[in-house]
Amino acid sequence: MPNLDDDHTGTRIKEQRRLARLTQREFAARIPYSYSLLNQVECGARPATADFVAACAHALNVDVTVLTGQPYVTELQRDRLAELVRPIREALDLYDLGTNPDLRARPAVELITEADRLCEQVRATHLRNAARALPSVVAELTHRAWEAPSTELWQALASTYRTAHDITIKLGYYDLSAVALDRMAWAAERASDPCLGAVRQYMRALVYFREGEYTIGQRLVASGHGIVGQADQTREALAVTGQLHLGASVICARAADETAVARHIAEARQIAKRIGDASDVHWLSFGPANVSLHRMSAAVEMGQFDTALTQARKMRLPTSLATSRRAHFLIDRARTEMETGLTEKALEHLVEARKTAPEQTRYHPGARETIRGLVHMARRTPDTLNHMAAWVGL
Repeated sequence: MPNLDDDHTGTRIKEQRRLARLTQREFAARIPYSYSLLNQVECGARPATADFVAACAHALNVDVTVLTGQPYVTELQRDRLAELVRPIREALDLYDLGTNPDLRARPAVELITEADRLCEQVRATHLRNAARALPSVVAELTHRAWEAPSTELWQALASTYRTAHDITIKLGYYDLSAVALDRMAWAAERASDPCLGAVRQYMRALVYFREGEYTIGQRLVASGHGIVGQADQTREALAVTGQLHLGASVICARAADETAVARHIAEARQIAKRIGDASDVHWLSFGPANVSLHRMSAAVEMGQFDTALTQARKMRLPTSLATSRRAHFLIDRARTEMETGLTEKALEHLVEARKTAPEQTRYHPGARETIRGLVHMARRTPDTLNHMAAWVGL
């Protein structure tokens, strides 16, 4: 069995709890989880699930990343990904500087195409390639948009800011992802594009979902509905509306509002039946398959693992589904199987997630905690699990 170090989510929860001068029993009274579970998580006997971490962060008034240890700097440096973050940070700071006379920017048409390609690369989980190309595209689009403003250029710039958010959130730089979303709102406003504005609210809602602020997340979803409601009822607007309902479904699942979950899933399903697969719209992956995936994710968030596993077994994912969504499904399924005692199957699906999207899986807190949980549950740790634990830095 690998010798797991003491620097894990449970020990960080324990440290922050002690800094708040709370005993385990006092802290357990402030979160919707038992003293027994808190004790097991702190000593490393149980994995710290995303909902548990969010509840602890909320009760301790700290960011989730304080407890998860993100970004995982050692692994990022080993993969030479950490060095790609600073240029992104610098590019996001150019937004109000106007044109750059020293910059030789590519033609607008080429840059608009490149912004779309970056979104596609992130969905394909090619994070390194997208991160490397992103800063220059942001800089050049910023220059072109100030030089000759047009709706198309502002839309493309908003898209690159969204890509910056996607990359930084996957690598664990939550502070930088928030800056990227602010820039996205700034560009979307100049594009006068309500759909982009609503997408930004959807992504903000997911940030608060991760932080355990479910009421704020629900308010942001409602705001997104209000913004997209200003647009004509096009296929684009309907897809964004459907995705807002899907975001609301997992937020409500964390808030233990099963009635609201069912309502949002039903609304999204009706839209998906009406427009079919709309995964091309803002790279949201909206469509019937994504509705099913969110239905399963909601069951996982509510701790209904038998239900989630039944749904997972019946699911037939289309080949066109974005790699990022496929990997997320595999990680969710692995957690579900671990929780229901199917440890071998859980490991199989984690290995598959690694093969499908190595960069995304390595830096996914849920994958890391599931691996840690499998290690603790194993009487004899198989070589494959040893390799996975070492690979994610446990």
